Amino acid sequence: MKLRMVPARQGAVWVKMGMRTFFKQPLALSGLFFLFMAAMSVLSMVPVLGSIVALTLLPAATLGLMAATQETTKGKFPMPTVLVSAFRAGQQQLRGMLVLGGLYAMGFLLVMALSALVDGGQFARLYLVGGELSAELLMQSDFEWAALTAMALYLPLSLLFWHAPALVHWHGISPVKSLFFSMVACARNFWAFTVFGLTWLAAFLGMGLAVAIVSALLGNPQLVSAILLPMGMAMAAMFFTSLYFTFDDTFEVSPGDTA
Repeated sequence: MKLRMVPARQGAVWVKMGMRTFFKQPLALSGLFFLFMAAMSVLSMVPVLGSIVALTLLPAATLGLMAATQETTKGKFPMPTVLVSAFRAGQQQLRGMLVLGGLYAMGFLLVMALSALVDGGQFARLYLVGGELSAELLMQSDFEWAALTAMALYLPLSLLFWHAPALVHWHGISPVKSLFFSMVACARNFWAFTVFGLTWLAAFLGMGLAVAIVSALLGNPQLVSAILLPMGMAMAAMFFTSLYFTFDDTFEVSPGDTA
């Protein structure tokens, strides 16, 4: 395994490749993303424990979507079973992915615990247990600061796990080493990932603005809510499709690897 250094403009290329690949199999990739979201949502309905299980399975589920993208790039139709690729690659990868999932869950819960120091746990309780997100709650400065704290702390956590599932699955690297390599890869290609994030932010904002303008021109405000959700889901599916290319371009595959 060898780390590649890519130029900043490659971040925009990753977005373009993700979108282009998505439109090769839009129904299949949209369906797989919906299954992924549905499974996470159903698990999260179980208070506390369900959220922890969902967090533990998230790295494996993300790897499944990356594997679906890989299948699409090879001209194959990604079947639903590709979502459980992480659990079908052998005992070593299975143990590694479960350990990785446990580390991710602990890291996320630590982020929530630290955010609870700001608002007494209101934000963390809402996320882990559920409840009503009222306008009054949103107006509370402590709640807002807790949400911002959680977002700030989640960024380094996400970089730790950005490449980790793929490194465990396709390169057979241990969970702890995969976290280290993931963070180093993201840091060494900082500008490419910055452009990647900003390009996706612009894409999501542009999509929302376009829907609002079309609804206004047609004089039908209800179209915003009717169109925005499916469009947002499709854009999110494209985002997850593009994750494979951030990995594929960042790490050089040796002859013995299968990535």
